[in-house]
Amino acid sequence: METAFLVGRIIFGGYFIMSGVNHFMKLDMMAGYAGSKGVPQAKFAVASTGVLLVLGGLGVVLGVLIHASLLALAIFIVGVTPMMHQFWKITDPMQKMGEQINFMKNAALFGAVLMLYMIALPWPLSIAF
Repeated sequence: METAFLVGRIIFGGYFIMSGVNHFMKLDMMAGYAGSKGVPQAKFAVASTGVLLVLGGLGVVLGVLIHASLLALAIFIVGVTPMMHQFWKITDPMQKMGEQINFMKNAALFGAVLMLYMIALPWPLSIAF
């Protein structure tokens, strides 16, 4: 069971790490997209959320500062999802479906963050401190 939990942490946390790295590798493109969605100071917002994603993901993978890491991920999801995936405002059916899928994916990820928060510390196979 410990191995399965570790593999799950690597997959889950790795998803956020890769997303965060993407925020930096494609900063200008993502800032342009965020700006088109009405995000103020889009470049700063994209970089800031990239930090939340990388640190949160690393904390989950390594099992360090777990509650702070999960809080970083929760702040990202709750702050970004309603701003970036406003499917209820879109009239084009294909675009609406894409935004709704991303909104629901983020809702599911938020649910997973909440569940992880309830697991006793330290997590198995963690670098706990």
